[in-house]
Amino acid sequence: MQGRQRGVTLVELVLFIVVVSVAVAGILQVLQSSTAASADPLRRKQALMIAEALLEEVQLAQYTFCDPASPDASTATSTAACTIPERFGQESAGSRPYDNVNDYAAAANTPIAAFNAGGVLADANGVPMAVNGYSASLTLIPESLGDIASNAGAVDVGEVLRISVTVSYDNQKLVLDGYRTRYAPNTP
Repeated sequence: MQGRQRGVTLVELVLFIVVVSVAVAGILQVLQSSTAASADPLRRKQALMIAEALLEEVQLAQYTFCDPASPDASTATSTAACTIPERFGQESAGSRPYDNVNDYAAAANTPIAAFNAGGVLADANGVPMAVNGYSASLTLIPESLGDIASNAGAVDVGEVLRISVTVSYDNQKLVLDGYRTRYAPNTP
């Protein structure tokens, strides 16, 4: 009499292959979706770095009552005392970085592509950045901050500006805000 043979049948082998194939397909699909989404944090981080750099550029500009070219720029303590008061928009066709915060926008509460050079995102020196798929806009918003009233009028830019930089990429937006208060007299 022959002893019982050990091993797997053909049916068991086929079933094992089917189960393992389904499991591997599921794991590969999870890996594919996580790999496809792994570029998102990189793009967001790059957008954040762009926004931080542009916000810093604007915040480092002066925010004075008089245009630096005004003869009374070092002594004036209000826009009324200036020969050439600071207003929204550039006083001349100067290039970035501008001499005052309010030079970056032509009007309050109006988004503007202040960081473009020939339709391309550019650094403070006007050199195009080597980043594709990003665009940036700037909005200057007169606001009150604590005990400091805005005092913004139709012509005057006010005592406090909220600087809002928006970087757009891949149908997403990243917004960074900062504040700048006016000081006098005009100091370097």
